[in-house]
Amino acid sequence: MIRLNKLLSQAGVASRRLADQLIAQGRVVVNGHVVSELGAKADPTRDFIKVDGRRLKFDETKQYYLLYKPAGVVSTRSDPQQRETVIDLLSKRGVRGYFYPVGRLDYDSEGLLLLTNDGEFAEVVTHPRHQLERAYEARVLGVPDEHELERLRKGVLIEGRRTLEAGVSLRRVLKGKRGPEGIVEIVIREGRNRQVRLMCDAIGHPVVQLTRTRIGSLKIGGLKPGQVRAVSADEIKALAKRTTSPPRTGSGARPPKPTATPRRSREK
Repeated sequence: MIRLNKLLSQAGVASRRLADQLIAQGRVVVNGHVVSELGAKADPTRDFIKVDGRRLKFDETKQYYLLYKPAGVVSTRSDPQQRETVIDLLSKRGVRGYFYPVGRLDYDSEGLLLLTNDGEFAEVVTHPRHQLERAYEARVLGVPDEHELERLRKGVLIEGRRTLEAGVSLRRVLKGKRGPEGIVEIVIREGRNRQVRLMCDAIGHPVVQLTRTRIGSLKIGGLKPGQVRAVSADEIKALAKRTTSPPRTGSGARPPKPTATPRRSREK
């Protein structure tokens, strides 16, 4: 007998934490009976387990995809407002199966998003203790000076908590409709809600466009908005290594210099 949240994770339905939410919502059925008790167990070799009416399979090949999520697309499996989701984009590219996003990107943001049917892998990659790097290019109003960039590097207060040290650099200056705008690369190791946008708000330079360009060792490369590519086994191994040795974040630690990433002309 195995805990249901682990079984749902192994079947690629969701991470264990999200699986607990599905169970609590009464969306999991075992042998025809709705299960809502956290900690419930089942036998995958004998029991019939369904989530939202779909029977789980435990022999599916683990698959991993990188998607360039455009702005205006929801980073969820479904949307009550009937907006386009990242799963819709996968389907348009011929990718079928029960996949879900590893982490999220805001509706108004774009860039790299990892999708998989491997719940155990998703659990490891998203766990806060691993502090997996995520790199963004933020197009902001005005041009931050060195003092403001240093504030971002050392950490700023957002919603009552200071952000961890970050890698920050001004990449270039563009001419915007309301004056000069800066392109700032920001590398963070935590996944707080709308973090990069709030960090830029804190120094008085609101984000105009935001693009995630890297997740750990996975880079955006030549992907265009809406495009999908499979992630190789070697890439998954390299990404997993990034989760084994979280960087120091004490007062004596300094963030590494941001890694330049080949970019297209479009930023969000």
